[in-house]
Amino acid sequence: MAIAAHDWLDMIKWDAQGLVPAIAQDWQDNTVLMQAFVNREALELAVREGRAIYWSRSRARLWRKGEESGHVQKLHEVLLDCDGDSLIFRVEQVGGIACHTGRKSCYFRRLDDNGKWEIGASPLKDPTQIYGSAHKAE
Repeated sequence: MAIAAHDWLDMIKWDAQGLVPAIAQDWQDNTVLMQAFVNREALELAVREGRAIYWSRSRARLWRKGEESGHVQKLHEVLLDCDGDSLIFRVEQVGGIACHTGRKSCYFRRLDDNGKWEIGASPLKDPTQIYGSAHKAE
């Protein structure tokens, strides 16, 4: 039995704001690139357009990943967890940079044995070259 066009969206447990977290994962090497949120419209458009589209909570609008940086995420697969309240976007990260700090992944800090955050990856590109002087690397 085929699922009707919008039934798949109804299977998701949206939070009170109509959002669900979406983890972007590299479709080839499985690196976790970033986490953002999607609403129903963002998810429907992402699937239709074949690219990662999120809901920006800070901007209160749809956010097509790469609209400023050019670092688009081509959507290869969408996975829903067992509880229906979290997604994984399996993506091809154009340009190899997912993080606004110029790194491949937003998860570049590791908690060391002394309880301190250690920087585990250097930027691949200076964020000021991507976004202008308003951004800086950590």
